[in-house]
Parts: sequence; C-alpha cells; structure tokens
Amino acid sequence: MPDFNPYDHKKNTEQMKKLIVTALLILLAFAIFAQAKKPTIMVVPSDVWCNANGYMTTFDNQGVVEKLPDYNTALLEDANLNLAISKLGEMMAERGFPLKDLGASLRSLRTQAAEESVTLSSDGDALAESPLDRLKRVANADIWMQLTYTLNRVGPKRSLTFNIQGIDAYTNKQIAAASGTGPQSFSVEIPVLLEEAVLAHIDNFNNQLQAYFDDLFTNGREVSLLCRRWSGSDVNFESEFDGEELGFLIEDWVAEATVEGRFSTVEASENRMVFEQVRIPLQNANGRALDTRTWANDLRRYLQKFNIDAKLSTKGLGQAIITIGGK
Repeated sequence: MPDFNPYDHKKNTEQMKKLIVTALLILLAFAIFAQAKKPTIMVVPSDVWCNANGYMTTFDNQGVVEKLPDYNTALLEDANLNLAISKLGEMMAERGFPLKDLGASLRSLRTQAAEESVTLSSDGDALAESPLDRLKRVANADIWMQLTYTLNRVGPKRSLTFNIQGIDAYTNKQIAAASGTGPQSFSVEIPVLLEEAVLAHIDNFNNQLQAYFDDLFTNGREVSLLCRRWSGSDVNFESEFDGEELGFLIEDWVAEATVEGRFSTVEASENRMVFEQVRIPLQNANGRALDTRTWANDLRRYLQKFNIDAKLSTKGLGQAIITIGGK
C-alpha cells in the first residue's frame, strides 16, 4: 500500500487516481473474461413445435427416411414464430448472451449446399451429412435454444405456455431447461405473452447455461472419435509400429490430447476404435478456438509419421471420423 499523508493533498490525489485506474483495469479484465466465456446461442423452434404446426421435411439417411424440422418454411410462413424468436433473442441479448441468427445461418447453408452439391470425393462419393448437421456446422453455435410454445384461450383472455431446452450442439445433450405458463392477459400479441411467461424463468435458465459453459472451460468440450479402416487396407489397429499396436498408440495420443486425459474407449478391435466422452480443450496452445475437426486433424498428422494414409471427416460438430488405409 502506498503511504498516505493526510497533509499532502497533491500526493494523495495522485495516489487515489492510480488506485482508481488500477481498479478500473481489474474490473475491465474481469468483464472481458466473463464476456469471452459466454456461450454462443441460436434460438430455433423445437421439433415438437415444427411437427405440431406442419413444418417437417424428410431426409434420406442412407436408405432410412428421417423427418427433420423445416426451418426455412416455418420462418417464411409463420409471422408469430419470427416474433417469438426475436423477443426471446432480445431478452437473451439484454442479459449478455451473444446470439446467432437462424435466418442468416439458413441463407449461408443454402449457399454452401449449392457449392457442395457438385463436390465429390476421389472415389465419386457425395458428401455424407444430414441437412441438420450442416446447419449446426454453418451456424457454429455452442448451444441450440429450442423453443416450444402454445397459445391458451379462456374467454377473452390469453396466456402462453412455453418450454425452452438448451441443447449442446456438439453432443445433442440437454444442458438447461425452463418451462411454465404466463399469467392470463387481454393481450393477443405473441411477443408480449411470451415475455410475460418467460420473464420469471429466464435468469435461472441463463444460470444453467453459464454453469455448463464454465464446466467446458474447466474440463473441456465433449466430443466423440471414431477410428476405422478400409476393408482393403493392409494396416489395422492391431498392426505394430515401433513395437506397439496401433490401437494403443492412438489411445495414448488421445490421452495426451484431452483435458486431464478425460475420455472413454468404448470399442477397440482390429477394424474399429470408438472413443466417447472425449474432453478436448476449447483453445489450442496458440490460444485459437479448437473444434472437433481441428483437434482430430492433429491425430491424422500423427498417423502420417508412421506412413499411414489417414482421411479425416466429421459428422455434425461433435464427431470426428478417422479412416486409415486405402481402398
């Protein structure tokens, strides 16, 4: 502590200025750190809402027909949905959570889909990725905030029942939730009814989101890794390199490349290795953001040291696939 002389006004004033500047710098550092730790969020209508309102489409997933939400049509045709998403986004922004815009992400997706429609692998295979996986990758949001709401009518009064689920875009796990019904009102405007219903719950919901994201910074982001081999490859995961089986070499690499060695080997054979609950750092050694693809690319480079031909692909945001050998 600097010496404080009650009779030296000029010196005391200078010392107080220094203390104030130091305190402001500390507060600014904390503010920047807190903002950096905020998860990025995108508000989307839930599958339940899309199905109930007729906004679903089909997708051929390798011969299996799946139903997926049709966000494009929903945004174009349902004005109330747009208003509800905007209001929820406004409430989240007021609380310091950055948001991704669903409409903008869909436009980027359409542009990318047009480019990838003519992109083939060297074997003539089209890119294998579902439309929903593509949207998650293009949106690049940490958390999907899925919104379900229904309008209730009792005579001239209205109320709104809502359900919000925070879904980790990498694992599809629910990490936060809030639900409730707002007070009855004579208002017929969806944004007003939504705000009245959500207001009492949104801070607790945001606290759940922040607690989860704090855990990511401490323990790493959860992803999964699939290692497989082409049927015609002369290398498998029991092949030996430097006196060690390839499968154990890969397992050792994963242990070194995860936060505190956090992962689980759920399958290991000569043809496949499956790692789940893999916790990767949010940033690399240079301080740059680290996603699943970038992290797994280091494994691909590691395998090249053993003259192993390895191909990297991803499924959605949270799964990396390493395929060794060649056809």
